[in-house]
Amino acid sequence: MDINFGLKSALRHGLLVMLTIAANLITSTTALAQNPEQWKIMRGEVTLFLANDLGRNGYYEQKPIAELMGMMADELGPEAVLALGDVHHFEGVRSTADPLWMTNYELIYTHPELMIAWMPVLGNHEYRGNTQAVLDYSQVSRRWQMEGRYYSRVFADEDHRVSVRVVFVDTTPMIDRYHHSTTYPDVDGQDVEAQLAWIDQTLRDAQEDWVVVVGHHPMYAQTKKDMIEQDDMQRRLLPILDKHKQKVAMYVCGHIHNFQHIRRGNDGIDYVVNSSASLARKVSETTGTVYCSPSEGFSVLSATRQRLCLYMIDKAGNTLHRIERTK
Repeated sequence: MDINFGLKSALRHGLLVMLTIAANLITSTTALAQNPEQWKIMRGEVTLFLANDLGRNGYYEQKPIAELMGMMADELGPEAVLALGDVHHFEGVRSTADPLWMTNYELIYTHPELMIAWMPVLGNHEYRGNTQAVLDYSQVSRRWQMEGRYYSRVFADEDHRVSVRVVFVDTTPMIDRYHHSTTYPDVDGQDVEAQLAWIDQTLRDAQEDWVVVVGHHPMYAQTKKDMIEQDDMQRRLLPILDKHKQKVAMYVCGHIHNFQHIRRGNDGIDYVVNSSASLARKVSETTGTVYCSPSEGFSVLSATRQRLCLYMIDKAGNTLHRIERTK
């Protein structure tokens, strides 16, 4: 073999690889560089991020989306990140010292603008492990602010021109198939009826400009998962939301790993599935579908006194779909 020919061939191959990498970097940079000015229109008097189905130890799209969240937070200044379950795949965590806290969370969401309150709900994967450790992590990490298995928080701007009540619900115990299972050891100890009564009372008392209910499992969604999950959600939680439909603007969840916006019946509530912030799945339309997408990403929720918007954001920082409610 001609050594010079081999060397030239290797150099040509190396140059091609470098040019390809450079082209990809330019394309990626250009895609993000064109968005910061557009991102600013999402800023409300109250702004929140929603992310879920995260925990992949930084793999797949988790780390790039985490970096994007930081860049957008730099422009939008969100008050908090609402973490809608499955921060830890696949078996939850065993304790507050579990290494998954580092590889799924602390070492991934490192941008200074993400050092804000993270307000989680439990997903089915958390229920595979020690759910009390997820609550107790609030004593370890200053930004992990989980008041209970279900709780409510009001967000308002400094001048109190607008207020948003977010009601965090614990959906896994509402679904029968998770009960009486050694795979989900903490489910049977939860009082579902007590939680439903608390949700009903909280929504009855809510006086804020906007009310958003968030949980992990969907009320409605196109999915290959067991549809009995949605049947149980509709049997237990839906009547309460319908009872307070004059107040509840949206129910937002995760679990299905894609974006979906669904409207059903005449209750006026927007049912939103927020996509995975690490690894998404295919999706198709179902009854009531307004929009769906198989893209990975997260969502931005912004509010003024007259308008509530949810923006579905893909991994390149583009707005795929906007849900707008006005008064």
